[in-house]
Amino acid sequence: MNRYVLLLRGINVGRNRRIGMADLRELLTAEGHTNVATLLQSGNVVLDSDLPRAELGPSAEKAIEKRFGLSVDVIVRDRADLAALVAENPFADVAADGSRFTVSFLAAPLTTPVTELLAGVDPLDDLFAARDEEIYVWCPHGLSNSPVITALSRIKNQPAATVRNWNTVQKLLAMLD
Repeated sequence: MNRYVLLLRGINVGRNRRIGMADLRELLTAEGHTNVATLLQSGNVVLDSDLPRAELGPSAEKAIEKRFGLSVDVIVRDRADLAALVAENPFADVAADGSRFTVSFLAAPLTTPVTELLAGVDPLDDLFAARDEEIYVWCPHGLSNSPVITALSRIKNQPAATVRNWNTVQKLLAMLD
């Protein structure tokens, strides 16, 4: 058994695409996973599974579509992935507010470097850095005022991504222990 975090993209952010966390836990348990726990209402799941990481996301996506009728991208990380992401935080000395510091989790590496994707965007005070399948963004003036977050949300033809703030990332890492 391996311990994983599943990050569901784009659920429970509006009136549509609603999935109750109790229903999600029940579904994933019925799929054979154990120790299924959720964090918040935004599609953060920690569980134990015999499936390899590469199979877990597609398996969960199919089960969610069958049960809830929603096509949802599921991005998977294991404890080592999340621990490395936290340890390699490039903005540890600057990002003092975890609600203004985000990580975009990508389903696969970017096909174009993030600096190219953001060429022409004036980041103002925002800081960003890419790591493997993640993009860190420090938004000192808040996410809604971030030119980098706005630009990243408009990028097309790149791997699926879902964003979590640093507070959530740290809570998920703690849940993996």
